[in-house]
Amino acid sequence: MDGMEQMVALRKQGFYCSQILILQGLELMGKSNPDLVRAMQGLAGGMGFSGEICGALTGGACLLGLYAGKGLPEQEEDPRLAFMVEDLVRWFKERFEAEYGSIRCADILAGDAQNRAARCPVMVSEVLQKAKELLVENGYDLSGLENG
Repeated sequence: MDGMEQMVALRKQGFYCSQILILQGLELMGKSNPDLVRAMQGLAGGMGFSGEICGALTGGACLLGLYAGKGLPEQEEDPRLAFMVEDLVRWFKERFEAEYGSIRCADILAGDAQNRAARCPVMVSEVLQKAKELLVENGYDLSGLENG
């Protein structure tokens, strides 16, 4: 099953963009974390279905944090995380804001279920690819073995 098919399968299981991105990251790491996946639903539909910032973008930022964020008191904060998120946001705006007029979920979908079916999988797929590129460029092992 390729990446797009897997995303469609996860969506059919009831997961949203932000959750799908974290599920993909966890899978790359060979991990499972239902609590984290559940928490990611708070970003769905533009932050709790309020239509605000796209869950693919916020989910992508969380995916970067999954690898580069501080998780234990004894860990040092990795300054690369802020730069990677900044790069992701800049790229997302360049890639999607011009096309859809906004980075807000409500504007991207424009109240049309057809837009959700057509736009969301592409956006999630491209955000996943960009996040993976940023992580690799910054020295992260996508398997999570060297990431703390």
